Amino acid sequence: MLRIIDVRTGEPVEAAPARRGLTRVQAHASGLDATALRVLLVSDLLVRALELGGTPVWSLLTGARQQAELRAAAGALGIRPFEHGTDLGSGLGEAQVLHVMAGGAETAGGAPVSEETGGGPVSGTAGGAQVSGTAGGTPASETAGRAQVSGTAGGTPASETAGGAQVPGAAGGAPASETAGRAQVPGTTEVTPASEATGRAVVAVAPVDSPTAAAPDLSDPGALRLALFSQPRDLPVRLDGEALDEARRTLAHWRGAVADWARRPSRPVPDEVRVELRTAWEDDLNVPEVLRVLHRVETWPDLPDGARFETYAYADRLLGLELTRDIGSLA
Repeated sequence: MLRIIDVRTGEPVEAAPARRGLTRVQAHASGLDATALRVLLVSDLLVRALELGGTPVWSLLTGARQQAELRAAAGALGIRPFEHGTDLGSGLGEAQVLHVMAGGAETAGGAPVSEETGGGPVSGTAGGAQVSGTAGGTPASETAGRAQVSGTAGGTPASETAGGAQVPGAAGGAPASETAGRAQVPGTTEVTPASEATGRAVVAVAPVDSPTAAAPDLSDPGALRLALFSQPRDLPVRLDGEALDEARRTLAHWRGAVADWARRPSRPVPDEVRVELRTAWEDDLNVPEVLRVLHRVETWPDLPDGARFETYAYADRLLGLELTRDIGSLA
């Protein structure tokens, strides 16, 4: 099961706490630069990892500047489309919400992320969207774009307001009602309201150190994608000519090897390799470890080439590097 570090607490949380429950992955990014693209790339990897585990995912993008340009660049990188964060509405009853934003251990999106013990608040702000929460049963709230979700634990009322629609409710048999647009459905329940039960976590992405402030070069999107996730997401990435050249060489080598292995009889992914891969990406989305496993598989003694091929094809469902692209091409 995928566990991800919540930067507010430094502790891992389950990315999919409810079996088959919906997880919302919400990226917060503004402007067309390498750091914003890295935020979207980490969000894309989260979506892919969750889907590989059978979790339904709802992905959104919230930001203020150059959203059309950012979405176009993300598409060129093979990042799956995001819905608009301003269309959040009252939500879809998510079991978990993962907010992905630029920042490190001390900041998220340029604003402080603070933590107080004993049930005090922890909060983060990115691009005009604020995510805050409290432990020990005290209120938690989320504001993203124009939507606000708030709730209280311990059986006290919880409410959700999104785009003008308000959903109040109370646990322990107290009345609950829902207003969406102009329709209202009253009722009672002994189950904790969904707005209280939903978990929330902030996933911080370290900035990209680029020698130029210009928009990233998208002429070789696969190499750029590989370079951006070659380091752990909580460490800065140096995106210069040397890093991109190394990514190009690695990608060209792997695609050529996969095309060659594809000519051999297929063999299943060895169980121990499959476990290594899943353990890596389910441990705080450790993509660099996934890459190290692939390097080992390439030279693994006595491993049939057909098994190497299937291993790389399997890992590429997460990585999105088009490792099978050159199959059938002339050498």
